[in-house]
Amino acid sequence: MYTSDLLKNITDDLAALRAQGKYKTERLLTSSQGPEVELAGKKVLMFASNNYLGLCNHPKVVAGAQRGLTEYGYGLSSVRFICGTQELHRQLEQRLAKFLGAEDVILYSTCFMANLGFFATIVNEPFGQTDWKDAIYSDELNHASIIDGLKVVKKQNVEKRIYPHGNIAELDRLLTEDANASFRHRIIASDGVFSMEGELAHLPELVAVAEKHQALLFIDDAHGTGALGKNGAGAPEVLGVHGKIDVLSGTLGKALGGALGGFLAGKQELIDLLRQKSRAYLFSNSLPPSMLTATLAALDVLEQEPERIQQLRDNADYFRREVAARGFKTLEGQHAIVPVMLGEASVAQEMSKRLLAAGLYVVGLWFPVVPEGTARLRFQLSAAHSRGHIDQALEILGKVGKELNVIR
Repeated sequence: MYTSDLLKNITDDLAALRAQGKYKTERLLTSSQGPEVELAGKKVLMFASNNYLGLCNHPKVVAGAQRGLTEYGYGLSSVRFICGTQELHRQLEQRLAKFLGAEDVILYSTCFMANLGFFATIVNEPFGQTDWKDAIYSDELNHASIIDGLKVVKKQNVEKRIYPHGNIAELDRLLTEDANASFRHRIIASDGVFSMEGELAHLPELVAVAEKHQALLFIDDAHGTGALGKNGAGAPEVLGVHGKIDVLSGTLGKALGGALGGFLAGKQELIDLLRQKSRAYLFSNSLPPSMLTATLAALDVLEQEPERIQQLRDNADYFRREVAARGFKTLEGQHAIVPVMLGEASVAQEMSKRLLAAGLYVVGLWFPVVPEGTARLRFQLSAAHSRGHIDQALEILGKVGKELNVIR
């Protein structure tokens, strides 16, 4: 039962979040996701979605989901190893493996669970040993799912090394320093695209340093899959290391249709082991058929309409260039995430509120989501945005920026 002490602690914590301006509110959409959405009956421009290819409401993707419902039902009421695996699950896993240049793929309920499942299995697995220690080298700006993945490993069996963001020389130094240590496995972990900055990891250098030190390279490419590369195969493809990442995690919930589902891609032996021992996989209900058929349809659209990837890049380049021309500070990059740097949390909070009131939906981010003093607006472009959508967003952004003296 709830004790008075527990309820007081909860109430005090909620009050502190409100007082610090960190209390999150959920805005209710009254329409489907797209370049424009309805919010309480009001139409606004959407620049805060991971709908990079504009597939959330694509007719072929919707039709794919409907086919799954009609032919295979709503759900399976089971986990994969009991009676929750349909031919569709293997069809999608094999399709993704070919798409990503991997030997096999295993599906999870989300990319978050995929990341937790990987670390909890590989690092905690004794492999017949009674005494062992692993080392994990993690970029300091990695996603929360990697950070939490490191929390589920047994503390007595792992040394965690956090290296400065993108600093390959320091990573190399740490690995060299540990060369004579009796670590069983050494694992390098990094995002492929850092979601707060839209910055791509130095993947060729990471591949090289992993090979040099015989370390396993784990990359979370949730924001890259579908959105980057000639064929949409993500950050490894655009950076020239397609098929060279030891373990690649990703999501079906961003560019590839925007619903649910995550995956791990890698060597056959690794995927086989995860099917046998990953608790996040074994004890989670399997993905429903409508999501599988919708994702297969999304991959079809990606193959049939590769111009969507170029349109996304063109939109992002145009927006980034025009934002800078208007006097805003942003970060260089080639991803569809375009942060507009504001510095102070109070400015980001107020600006995001005024932008929404003016018809532009964009999210403000501040500490502890990003480092202190680096508050920002995170714009996310889509291939579904027309030039008219972007110009209208720029006009609203410039007007509010002047009102708040962010630009002159």
